[in-house]
Amino acid sequence: MKICVIGAGVVGLTSALELQREFRNASITILADRFEQDTCSDVAAGLFRPGTSFSGPTEKITRKWISDAYLYWDAIRRTEEASDAGVTQLSGYIFSSTEPGIVRNHYIEKIVPVYRAATEQELQICPGDWKYGSYFRTILTECRLFQPWATRKFLNGGGQIVTEKVDNLRDLAGRNFDIIVNCTGMGAKKLCADHKLVPIRGQVIKVKAPWVKMAFYADYDTYIIPGFQGVTLGGCRNFDSYNSQPCKHDSAAIRERCEALLPSLKGSPVIREAVGLRPHRDPVRVELEFLETETGRLKVVHNYGHGGYGVTTAPGTAIYATQLVRDALKSNSKL
Repeated sequence: MKICVIGAGVVGLTSALELQREFRNASITILADRFEQDTCSDVAAGLFRPGTSFSGPTEKITRKWISDAYLYWDAIRRTEEASDAGVTQLSGYIFSSTEPGIVRNHYIEKIVPVYRAATEQELQICPGDWKYGSYFRTILTECRLFQPWATRKFLNGGGQIVTEKVDNLRDLAGRNFDIIVNCTGMGAKKLCADHKLVPIRGQVIKVKAPWVKMAFYADYDTYIIPGFQGVTLGGCRNFDSYNSQPCKHDSAAIRERCEALLPSLKGSPVIREAVGLRPHRDPVRVELEFLETETGRLKVVHNYGHGGYGVTTAPGTAIYATQLVRDALKSNSKL
């Protein structure tokens, strides 16, 4: 059996690894034209905290994706490979001076080990007129470490990676793949003519601040997230923006908000600035499609549109997509 995964970001890699686990005798190939530091996943801070706007086809499926993803990351965290994979546990606070709902998260309050209201004393930790707050403990995945680790794991498991840009899914019809798994992120907008897919531009600053050991979130998309390779300061959400270059005005605003939240960051040296175009779709598309081609029907399982929560939810949608693959192949499975 031959399976093709298109895309090598965190969604493509977790899908490929899950397919390897499920179909042990299958030949699995990843086709992609962007890898590791050239992917949107590389920009992400990687904290497991899916936004409450994240949406699959139903509430039940959405919650299953999120729960499965947390269990996946937590299982890696408990292994001796955790540091190589860039997975660790992290605690954090979220503060708001405007709305109590901002500091709540109905998706993860019952999943993560701790999610509780901040005490009056904790509301004083950071400067600001904070009226509402939550403390939580979750998982962080540093994609700059995870993606190379996952790539090695995939190759060691017998997988193949081919550098190739796919412009038309039907072009794959004559290559004897039994099924295609489409994890192309923003590339799916053109590849699938999907007008529901919209880029939400994000910009971050990575700084050297090893004394920061906790994550902090606040109003106006302000966040400070320590990782394995520096501290991520953010952010912004520019809807339908294709600008992939850092903007000095966004940088100044991010720095100002983050330093107001955590004054010890003042003067912390910049490691790099990065921009990612988050592939946002409502709902996230994880579904089977049959494409008619000159050589017959091409089976395609789509898995894209995670927005800013690709790292968070990728394993959950990968597990779901793999089940769709199994269901699609039941009639002609050779395994």
